[in-house]
Amino acid sequence: MTRNKRNGREPEQPVTLKSLAEYLDLNPATISVVLNDVPGRSIPEPTRERIREAARKFKYQPSFVARSLRNRRTQTIGILVPVLSDGYHTEVMTGIGDYLLENDYFYFIAHHRHRTDLIEQYPRMFLGRGAEGIIAIDTHLEHDLPVPAVAVAGHKTMPGITNVVLDHHRAAELALKHLYQLGHREIAFMRGQPYSSDSEIRWTSTVASAAKLGLHVSPELTIHLERDISSPELGYPPVRRLLQRGRHFTAIFCFNDMAAIGAMRAIREAGLRIPEDVSVVGFDDIEHAAFQTPSLTTVRQPLHHMGKLAAETLLSQIHSSMTPRPEIAVKPQLMVRESSGPSPDVSRYASKQRARSTRAVV
Repeated sequence: MTRNKRNGREPEQPVTLKSLAEYLDLNPATISVVLNDVPGRSIPEPTRERIREAARKFKYQPSFVARSLRNRRTQTIGILVPVLSDGYHTEVMTGIGDYLLENDYFYFIAHHRHRTDLIEQYPRMFLGRGAEGIIAIDTHLEHDLPVPAVAVAGHKTMPGITNVVLDHHRAAELALKHLYQLGHREIAFMRGQPYSSDSEIRWTSTVASAAKLGLHVSPELTIHLERDISSPELGYPPVRRLLQRGRHFTAIFCFNDMAAIGAMRAIREAGLRIPEDVSVVGFDDIEHAAFQTPSLTTVRQPLHHMGKLAAETLLSQIHSSMTPRPEIAVKPQLMVRESSGPSPDVSRYASKQRARSTRAVV
């Protein structure tokens, strides 16, 4: 390659655009056009390859900061999430991350533990670090944001924010109709923590669906979740206490899969079988759900797809001047597995009927 005409030496580290231009005996603007993939410039391919080869040799990288200032593009997104743990939030974040990765975007993640001060503070910090947009997962946003934003499980309509939400009415209908058709009438219910974005809509949808089926939502069989945890411990203690009180129920509809896994442990410890004595239905269909023993019947949220949809929607907002859609609804699916079965009350009645028929024949 051509050496530096001033001193006859190859440039030393760190390599700048100016020193690389001197080494190649080219205009710095020409090198910048090639390495930043600026369209519409007529530069011969041999020259382009010579520039790229020299950049590789000396490990030169175009200045991202300078490019961002020129283009007003940082290729950076901020993500707000309550916790960093297995389950719902991780699967949504994976969908977001996969899509951003495919589109050459970088992202920051900040978890806030539902603290209102952090929910207020973190978006400002994201903006100070150049975030072009924000995705909020299971987060109560109180104000609109000065950049494009998408909320996964956001149920508050705000200017400039698109909510990606599940059809909770359909979800509750699927779960309760399944249990009803299996003969369950004494059903225990879980109501989500007050700070969870989905809690209120999921509960009102559950109550409405139960009323349509003629199912009674008993206060004595309703568990109010309070703890800020995302492990099976969420459902284990309250279901254990419910069983210790001797309340009769043949099925339980849990707020999420993690709580359902904890509930299954409590039910088994009480000497009851799943689903022969108690059926269990979860919500979310996290990766662990299908590998429990027994495998968990649950309402599937397409979590990875919801994350991908949120990221796709956000990038579309960033690169378009169109008014954002206020809401995008996705459909749930009931995943019937081993943890749900006929009500033991119905099974006992069927056994008695068979016994009577046998005696009548004899």
